[in-house]
Amino acid sequence: MSEIAIIGAGAWGTGLSIVLGRKGTHRIRLWAHEKTICATIAQQRVNQKFLPGQRIPDCVTPVHGLAEALDGATIVISAMPSQHCRQLFEQMRPHLKPETMIVSATKGLEESTLLRMSEVIAHVLGDGRNAPRVGALSGPSFAQEAARGDPTAITIASPDAELASSVQTEFSDPNFRVYTNADVVGVELGGALKNIVAIAAGICSGLGLGHNSVAALITRGLAEMPRLVVACRGQAETMAGLAGLGDLVLTCTGGLSRNRSVGVELGRGRALPEILDGMHGRVAEGIFTTRAAAGLAKARAVEMPITEQISAILHEGKAPREAIRELMTRSGKSETHRH
Repeated sequence: MSEIAIIGAGAWGTGLSIVLGRKGTHRIRLWAHEKTICATIAQQRVNQKFLPGQRIPDCVTPVHGLAEALDGATIVISAMPSQHCRQLFEQMRPHLKPETMIVSATKGLEESTLLRMSEVIAHVLGDGRNAPRVGALSGPSFAQEAARGDPTAITIASPDAELASSVQTEFSDPNFRVYTNADVVGVELGGALKNIVAIAAGICSGLGLGHNSVAALITRGLAEMPRLVVACRGQAETMAGLAGLGDLVLTCTGGLSRNRSVGVELGRGRALPEILDGMHGRVAEGIFTTRAAAGLAKARAVEMPITEQISAILHEGKAPREAIRELMTRSGKSETHRH
């Protein structure tokens, strides 16, 4: 049986433990920062805080110690919030072996450095001679739906073909299809940037705007995302796949999207601190990613008007209606030609 450690018992980490646990071929340790979550899972086999109503298989062991979680693991899934990634991997480093396969399932950018998660992991674990074995898992995947067995398709991206193939084999089942991809940059940036567009889509809904507005926003978001991907040496065509268009549509339109929900509340006039207080520890990665993406776009001289306006709303107090008005009144351009 495969030994798998999942670091992070939020909705997605818990969901992945259920997906992998139902195969019956893995021993899984699910690390939770909060001892109360470990106790609840051990006693009730449910993560009431982050994924209520979904039973966690008996082969999943909740643990609070990182050393215990990582002991003997051949695959480590990183499912923590992006802003905790560096700190946790620094703590994990003594317990990881060079051959351990690390799967980053976090969709975000490190706000202070503008790095993607695989870059953060490599920065912490790399010794200048040997790079860690890292892949990025992304795609349209609400934890609640994947956990209950709804057909779901995602992608694993890695320059390590053996890692990608192993993850594809170990993770796939009849309801959870895993594709492989070599474009780590595109897959990671797609998973991060779509959260920004989802906040914007939520703002449109919160303002009472209709489907025309949201469709226009999604389409222009899909035009904006590849510009940064290509500038960072990723592949534009990745944005037409699961980690781009697939995840973008899901997050911009799905009622389970935390990023969209934040946008809806912003559009209704609520202040960001008030919205965050009401999330009870749940994370909307787009809030952190927006500032980082705006910084990355500036550093790469890439025009990203949606990202710029959402950053102004989140971090400069700009009125949502004014931001949407400015997007709609920008100077006329060709849809297909770059400017």
